[in-house]
Formats: sequence, structure tokens, C-alpha cells
Amino acid sequence: MKTPLSLLLICCFSMATMAIKPFPSDPKATPEAVKLIRNMMASQHKGLMFGHQDAMAYGTKWYSEEGRSDVKDVCGDYPAICGWELGHLELGTVYSLDSVYFDRIISGIKKVDAMGGVNTISWHFTNPLTGGTAWDVKSNKTVASILPGGEKHELYKQYLDKIAVFMLSLKTDKGKFIPVIFRPFHEHTGSWFWWGKNLCTIDDYKALWRFTVNYLRDTKNIHHLLYAYSTDRFTTEAEYLERFPGNDLIDQVSFDLYDRGADYPATLANCAKLVSKIAADKGKIGAVSEAGGPIAKNTEWWTKVLLETLRPYHLAYVLVWRNTYNPKRIMAFGPYKDCPSEQDFIRFYNDPKTLFMKDVKKIFKK
Repeated sequence: MKTPLSLLLICCFSMATMAIKPFPSDPKATPEAVKLIRNMMASQHKGLMFGHQDAMAYGTKWYSEEGRSDVKDVCGDYPAICGWELGHLELGTVYSLDSVYFDRIISGIKKVDAMGGVNTISWHFTNPLTGGTAWDVKSNKTVASILPGGEKHELYKQYLDKIAVFMLSLKTDKGKFIPVIFRPFHEHTGSWFWWGKNLCTIDDYKALWRFTVNYLRDTKNIHHLLYAYSTDRFTTEAEYLERFPGNDLIDQVSFDLYDRGADYPATLANCAKLVSKIAADKGKIGAVSEAGGPIAKNTEWWTKVLLETLRPYHLAYVLVWRNTYNPKRIMAFGPYKDCPSEQDFIRFYNDPKTLFMKDVKKIFKK
């Protein structure tokens, strides 16, 4: 029996509609989270959003000045993506491990959202087993200890309870939850964090993701988060996906990669090519979630290295790490006024491929 042409047309139309209208991994995602993932997946075919960690919290020579950004000081525009850090929130302190008060982070997230930008949150949190930092890798039992049945499971739930209170405070003036990209357990293909590949099994890493997401979604009723899976450097698709916890948990596939030598452009290109393919295959956002280079020495790093390497690929954004507030010793991954690569960053800003706050406000659908 032949299928009627009208039915075939309806099926094709439905499939096409599904292809262009992605949905977050959370079945109960807020309308704002749905809108964000659709905007970001559409924008990655229009250009590359630029992001900066702690962009509106401090800079190389200033701290907590309303409306200021090192990026804006250089190019007159804000980054499209602003990164924030929640490390030490789990301890009940009033400021993060980067010395930014959490109430200031909340107000910053609200401001970025009101301006039309995107917020992403990382979490370098305390080792629940040892009490050390996120970089405390003395024990390979930490992940196992915080899974259900583990000796530190209840403590980990207390950590997540504090994360939940913070996330549930992210509301607009009209009372709507602000969607954010949440990126925990990152760079796990390395072993410098207690959740790294040599510190836990593949199954335990996946179980940690599943428990965490399900706890925040189901127990704490949080539905405005997009979850980002983020590795460090890798060479193959199989290596990248070895610890991927599942399509039902993840909204963004991304990687962190810093320029530490001559192999950087080739490695960055390979990782970008593979992640853009994985993102397309899985219907996820693709991104370079952390980057940075020798911008004080290579005065054309922005255009000749970062931009030209990423130009061929469909990725939503690249985020460079923070500009440490230290007037006596500049340690910066982003541009700042009078930096050696200032003019090159302006060329980077003016390139049609790069997208900043002004661009995103124009291309994101309301």
C-alpha cells in the first residue's frame, strides 16, 4: 500500500520543523530556556559570539565599577557571553573563590540578561571528601564518595542545595527565571580536578552528572538551566564522547583549550571541527567554553590565531578566561586598554564573523 503524498509532505514538514526548533534536554524547560537554546543554535550559523569570564565584575585595574568592562574599554561594546564562577558558594561564604560577592554576581547576571546577552556559570567547588580545593587530587575516591550510598553523599546534596538557592534567585524584574548555561565537572579529560579522568571511573563520572542534573531538576524544581559538557583537549570523537553522560542531560558540547605552544592552531582546529560535528549530530550547542593565549607577546593572536582557526566552524561562542584584578602585575586573557594586542582585538571585533552584545541584541529572536 502506497503512502499518500499528503502524509509524506506532513511528515517531511514535521521533521524539518523539529530540525529547526531544538528543545532543551529538560522536558520541563522554561520558555526562556527554550528560547535561549534556539537562539544560540541559530546564531552559530551566523557568527561566533565572544565571551569573557567575570567580564563585568572586575578588570586588570578596576574592581566592581558599575557598567565597566575591559572589553568595552577597548572596543566600545560588551562581550555577548559573560562567564561567572560559583566556587565557594557551597561553603556558605559571601564571595566566590575569585573574590566576587555572590549578590554582585546575581545583579550582574540580571544586567547581562536585560541587555540581551548570555550568562554561563562554572563551578570550581571544594573537594567534598578531603575539604581541599577543586585542584586537590590526592584521592581518587571523591566522586564515588558523593554518589548515592557514598560517605559524602549527604554533604554533596547540601552543596547542591546552596546551588539551587542561588539559581532560583535568578529572576527578571517581572519574576521570570533567567536562563543560564551551567558548566560543572569541566576539563575532565585531564586530571587536575578531583573529577578528572584518572580520579574516577567512566561510570562514576556519568553517574555524577546524572545524579546532579536530576537532583536540580526533579528535587529542586529548577528548569531554567542549560547544561554544558566541557572537556579539555582531545584528539578523536570517541575520546571526546567517552564520558558523555547522555543526550537527556546535556544541551551544549564544548571544550577548553589554552594556547601553550606551536601546536595550538592545529589542535584548536581539530577540536573545533569535531565538536561542531558532534553538536550538529546531536542537536546541541557547540562552543569553545574556555580559551586564552599569549596576547601580550603575540600582538596578532586575536585575528591570526583565534579567529582564523575558528572561522570555518559553526560554533556558538568562544569565551576567554578572566582578567585578574591586580594593578601591579597584569594577568589577562582578555583585552584591556593599552594592552599590546589592543588594535588587533579591535580588528577582531570589527570582523563580520565575531558577535558582541550589540550584534546579539539584533539577531536573537524575542
